[in-house]
Amino acid sequence: MLRVKSVKSPIDKEEDGFRILATRFRGRGLPADRYDAWVASLGPSEELLARYLAGDLTWAAFGREYVRELRTPSAVDEGNPTIRNHGQKFTLRLIKALAEKQDVTLLCHCAEESTKCHRFLLQREILRSQPAA
Repeated sequence: MLRVKSVKSPIDKEEDGFRILATRFRGRGLPADRYDAWVASLGPSEELLARYLAGDLTWAAFGREYVRELRTPSAVDEGNPTIRNHGQKFTLRLIKALAEKQDVTLLCHCAEESTKCHRFLLQREILRSQPAA
């Protein structure tokens, strides 16, 4: 099962499973035992996050831009004409496969009760990702 929650919320060892911090910034003073892996590339870019926090983007526009960032090919793809990652495609597939075998929780710094958080958008994209062929 793939869950989402705030990294500040209590750890539930039975339900959380493998905890992935999906933010660009780890957070000053955040103990490493609050997560199992930090995947900074799954967080929104610094520029996109700053624009949203400044009020320059609506939540809907932020969501569209964040998903576009997840799907945009990286510089690594330029040197690989045969197999391209197309952004985070393989990372999303890996997390989906892992969540089909065990519990996985996506974490960010937003408050637990926050509904406008990229962790929900990320969860949706992971669940939409196609299985590896």
